[in-house]
Amino acid sequence: MLKRLLFALTLFTYSLSAFGQSADSLTVIKTKWHKSRIAKQVVLFQHHFDQKNLFAANENISFLEIINTGRKAAFAIGAEEKELITTSNFGLRDTSIAAVNGNFFDVKNGGSVDFVRVNGKTINTNRLDKNGNRARHQEAAVVIENGKISIQKWDGTSDWETKLAAKEVLLNGPLLTLNDIDEKLDTTGFSRLRHPRTCLGIKPNGRVILLTVDGRNENSAGMSLFELTKLMRWLGCASALNFDGGGSTTLWVNGMPGNGVVNYPTDNKKWDHEGQRKVANVILVKKQTRR
Repeated sequence: MLKRLLFALTLFTYSLSAFGQSADSLTVIKTKWHKSRIAKQVVLFQHHFDQKNLFAANENISFLEIINTGRKAAFAIGAEEKELITTSNFGLRDTSIAAVNGNFFDVKNGGSVDFVRVNGKTINTNRLDKNGNRARHQEAAVVIENGKISIQKWDGTSDWETKLAAKEVLLNGPLLTLNDIDEKLDTTGFSRLRHPRTCLGIKPNGRVILLTVDGRNENSAGMSLFELTKLMRWLGCASALNFDGGGSTTLWVNGMPGNGVVNYPTDNKKWDHEGQRKVANVILVKKQTRR
């Protein structure tokens, strides 16, 4: 009798979980996103789930969808070796269409703590732990070749990133999904707890998503990495890579209201567009010039 009761309870709990996931996925799939054409091959999608109707929470989500051909719109990395600059200033400096914050950095001294190469020049190298081990955000890379962006996974060797042939490489992570296979995430607070998030996703048709989820506010809770993985799948991505998040999470689009800052950065602890944190690097979307 007890075994039957435990089995029924387990089945009921599983059913509730499955129902929740199904309801959330349908919520995302059926959402009527506010769409704005930003430039040729670049569209901005925005929606505020304000009825606690996504993962039982309020969530404000913004993302760009870009046709990844390197023709009309091209990807690039903007970076400084030591100086920290806001995402919007990176975008303006490089006359970009849009920009999103990049990888993890040294808040006190500036510069990324992960490998970065721009135009063939190494800007920063990996800072390993005391045992010489990599962080999870050093186990995958954003790779840009001829204006096209892709995600590559660490092969386990110590000098992997230096052997990548592309002129533009930026390590980041954790990797969430690669070629429709979800990566195993750890259970640290960084993964489990809800924070503002920035993410790169790539669809099977090659289209790219640059996404921000706002957080640390009653208007938007943020997401765990487990929730973010599901969201990127529901948006159609076969591969997804987490970026630096928290107070760094910023999506900037040239010419948009709020000085171009589309989301609600949290560094000023207000629900507005003024709370940008200075960062070490960004991913840029630029108008491709004729070669």
